[in-house]
Amino acid sequence: MTEAVAAVTASVAAPLRGKKRWSYLSRELTLRLATLNEDNSIYLSSLWFVVVDETIYLPIDAAGRHAENLRSGRAMSALVDSGNEYTTVAGVRIIGSAGPVDDPELVERLEHVVGEKYFHEGHPLAEAYFLFGKTVGRTYFKVSTDKMAGWDTRETTTAQVTEVHELPDFVKDRLRNG
Repeated sequence: MTEAVAAVTASVAAPLRGKKRWSYLSRELTLRLATLNEDNSIYLSSLWFVVVDETIYLPIDAAGRHAENLRSGRAMSALVDSGNEYTTVAGVRIIGSAGPVDDPELVERLEHVVGEKYFHEGHPLAEAYFLFGKTVGRTYFKVSTDKMAGWDTRETTTAQVTEVHELPDFVKDRLRNG
């Protein structure tokens, strides 16, 4: 009888959980959001996002397709990822839903957090970004997660270091004569 072997995924081999996950999410800049359209096709785009009190918030322009899909309660998934080689790959996959934030004080706080995260003091495009948001009715959506899975291969790789080894004479002899 053969035993079933559980699949080893990146989130199992190099999990990113708890405070580390929230710290990673707070620093990353882009979230790829997938929502379900009315015709069951998938709408996918990259968005900015912020994290406040271990909750993800998405600034979405009112006329955007994501806003319509989220307000309709349709399915959503998201991915935040980084790295371009095995030793730097990390990410978080999110499944859940999102609803609009109605609290004006929280919206003001979120605007401040977006400003801090994406713009420096005196940034030439900050004012245009926030004015455009007011013009088009930008809304913040609070993500309610049903499931999150994170991975971080930086946890499993060893940084390259310079090492010195004293080899036995018989090995040194081979290196000289080889």
